[in-house]
Amino acid sequence: MDKIVLASNNQGKLTEFQRLFSKLNIEVIPQSAFNIPECPEPYITFVENALTKARHASQYSGLPALADDSGICSVALQGAPGVLSARYAGDNPKSNSANNAKLNEDLSHFADKNVYYVCALVLVRHLNDPQPIIAEANWYGQWQSHAAGSNGFGYDPHFYLPEHEKTAAQMSQDEKNRYSHRAQALKILLAKLQQSNNLSTSKF
Repeated sequence: MDKIVLASNNQGKLTEFQRLFSKLNIEVIPQSAFNIPECPEPYITFVENALTKARHASQYSGLPALADDSGICSVALQGAPGVLSARYAGDNPKSNSANNAKLNEDLSHFADKNVYYVCALVLVRHLNDPQPIIAEANWYGQWQSHAAGSNGFGYDPHFYLPEHEKTAAQMSQDEKNRYSHRAQALKILLAKLQQSNNLSTSKF
């Protein structure tokens, strides 16, 4: 597997995955290169949406496909924004600043500022892969009312990490590649992929 399609048009995600997979000599190609239309995300769980997007991208491209469904969850808001993170403030148009402002306002009524990023990764080797490789990870932090940093995207400027004394947007790319929810999920995914490859070449 030397090429995979990323089932996303998000430039921030593409850049992160290209950096992470380059060490494995795997080229990550955005679905826009194949003119793949947007895939509906009708489900309330990250993993269901990721699986749907991965199959969709594989169907149109004929290649293995990786889908990421991620977002931020608030303990006080019972998991919101969750799968609606990218369009929490509406999708006409989607806006990071509007999403951050809405979550900031919603959390201002609660003392509990604990939030966590979720990443669900699904890799399908082909459209009808009966056993997709699935990995999930959480990254825990606290909501900071004022934005800080410019190295991230989405909710990163408000996602404060007490152990690092900075927001995700104040982290270097190397730090994010070690600690982020996406990096953690990818590590799990790659371990599962290696295990799967070992099994497929074993003689029973």
